[in-house]
Amino acid sequence: MKKRTYADKALGDTEWLLEQWGYWRMDGMGVPRYVSPLQALICDNNASQGGIKEYSLTDDSALVIDGAVSRLTSRDQQLGDFIWWYYGAKWTADRIGRANGMSERKAREIIKMGVAWVDAVMEARREAA
Repeated sequence: MKKRTYADKALGDTEWLLEQWGYWRMDGMGVPRYVSPLQALICDNNASQGGIKEYSLTDDSALVIDGAVSRLTSRDQQLGDFIWWYYGAKWTADRIGRANGMSERKAREIIKMGVAWVDAVMEARREAA
């Protein structure tokens, strides 16, 4: 399996952020982990296997990306689904294409359109800050 690389590519930063967001989302980050103080004490004092993963993006950034992908999905279901499957579920473009009755190349084009949309949302947010 070929490793995804983003350096020296157009929209590479946004693709990398989406990749990190996918790991963050699939690991259940951003979701409350306990409902009571007693359960928190029990969980904090038990040795957990693997521990908490360190991500290269903050929860705040991941939530912004999560919101952007959600808005994209509500505007264009196919674009949002393709972004979710590729970056969130880690499906290959070939698998996404086969599942939707299209070629891998067409699936990649749709994924790139979604990345560009998320990049525009992120850029507007950067300019506002």
